[in-house]
Amino acid sequence: MTTKRIIPCMDVDNRKVVKGKKFLDVQEVADPLTLAKKYVADGADELVFYDISASTSNRAMFLDLIEEIAKEVPIPFIVGGGIRTIADIEKIFAAGGNKVSINSAALTNPELIEQAATQFGSERIMLSMDVRRSGLGKWSVYAKGGMKDTGMAAIEWAKRGEQLGAGELVVNSIDEDGVKEGYDIELNKAMAEAVSLPIVASGGAGKMKDFFNVLTEGQADAALAASVFHFEEISVDELKTYLRQQNVSVRNERP
Repeated sequence: MTTKRIIPCMDVDNRKVVKGKKFLDVQEVADPLTLAKKYVADGADELVFYDISASTSNRAMFLDLIEEIAKEVPIPFIVGGGIRTIADIEKIFAAGGNKVSINSAALTNPELIEQAATQFGSERIMLSMDVRRSGLGKWSVYAKGGMKDTGMAAIEWAKRGEQLGAGELVVNSIDEDGVKEGYDIELNKAMAEAVSLPIVASGGAGKMKDFFNVLTEGQADAALAASVFHFEEISVDELKTYLRQQNVSVRNERP
């Protein structure tokens, strides 16, 4: 049985953790360093830091903040947002990041995934995609923070990402983001059946059963969430206890 991972996600803007709904109405939530320490203590398997405005604002990443958090995070630390070049990835790894999540830059320069996987190893390169349902069993990939439809089919982009050497896929459902009505099970299952890469489901967590559903029926390897953890509606520790009771294999150890 595959051991499933629980991954809190910190969307960071103006050096603060923020959260919105369907990528809109973004509000400030907390200090990222304080939150990172809490998630480590609660038993998170990995932690994501997304600089959500670095790409859209065309500015550099908060490398000093990334380094500060990395020192306090003994679990795999994933960084995304504002990554445009191999040099950017080198800077993140030098600052203490363990993996990078590449989204916008991969759409404009797919070869970046290939180059990064060759240079750093596929296991450190994640392809992230923001998708919205476009029809029955169909989803389109969106760019510009979920604002622009690329016209690209999400399943085909996932397959291309695998061919380019990505080690994991982060699948963000714009339709479900922040709504707390459950992950898009059909989307994640379709992704899992289309590629052999681990799928990290994102968007829609509202209750513990949502995690169970996406990790079992949805065939995701990991579940990423933000709101329910940030606002302490669900704790990582309690969630893992619940999943074990449902016979879902999750990691026991804490750092």
